Amino acid sequence: MSEIVIHGVPGSPYLRTVQLVCEEKRAPYRVAPIGPGMQGSERLALHPFGRIPVIDHGDFRLYETQAIAKYIDAAFGSPALTPAAAPAMARMHQIIGVMDWYFFPQVGRTLVFQRIIGPALFGKPADENICAGAVADAERVIGELNRLLADQPFLAGGALSHADLHVAPQLYYFAMTPEGTRILADNPALAAWLDRLCGRPSMRQTEPPGALKRAA
Repeated sequence: MSEIVIHGVPGSPYLRTVQLVCEEKRAPYRVAPIGPGMQGSERLALHPFGRIPVIDHGDFRLYETQAIAKYIDAAFGSPALTPAAAPAMARMHQIIGVMDWYFFPQVGRTLVFQRIIGPALFGKPADENICAGAVADAERVIGELNRLLADQPFLAGGALSHADLHVAPQLYYFAMTPEGTRILADNPALAAWLDRLCGRPSMRQTEPPGALKRAA
C-alpha cells in the first residue's frame, strides 16, 4: 500500500498522534513539514479551516486527527487500536474528547505554550499569570484521567488504543513543566502510565525536533 504523507508542524502533539498510529500499525509514512512561512492560502488548500495535520494517501486526502487515526487503523492490519467491546470503545472516545475539549484549549494552548513552545521557538519568556490561570483546568483533567485509568495498563482497558496515542503526546510536554511535574506527582497511576508509554518504540521514534526536545 502506498506511503502516507502527513502534512504538519514538527513538534505538534496532534502530528505526533498520527505518527504514533502509523508506527504502531507499521504503516509506511513520511512527514511533509509545514513551517511558519507557509501562507494562509497554502494552508487553506490543505485544510479548509487551516488546521493540521492533513494526510494524503494515494489520491485520498483527509484532515482532522481523530478521523485520520481511525482511517489508518482501518486501512492497515493488526494490531487494532479500537477496542471491540462497547464500554472500552466508548471510554476511548470519551478520553479523546476530554483532551480535545478540556485539556488542549485550556492547558495545551496556555500552560504548555508558555512554558515550552514560546521560549523554545520564539524566545518569549512565560507569562506567569497565564500559567497560573491554567492550573485548575490542568488539575481537573489530570485528576479525571488518573481516576479513569485506575489500575488498568492502558487508558481504555487492557490494550493500547487511540486514547493512549492521543493523550501521550500532549502529556509528554505537560510533564516537563513545573506545574505538570507537581500535578502528575499527585496522580501516580497516570504518571506511571506516561512513563510506560514514553518507553514504547513508537514514542522514541517520534520525539519532537531538537529545540522542543531540549526545552522539554
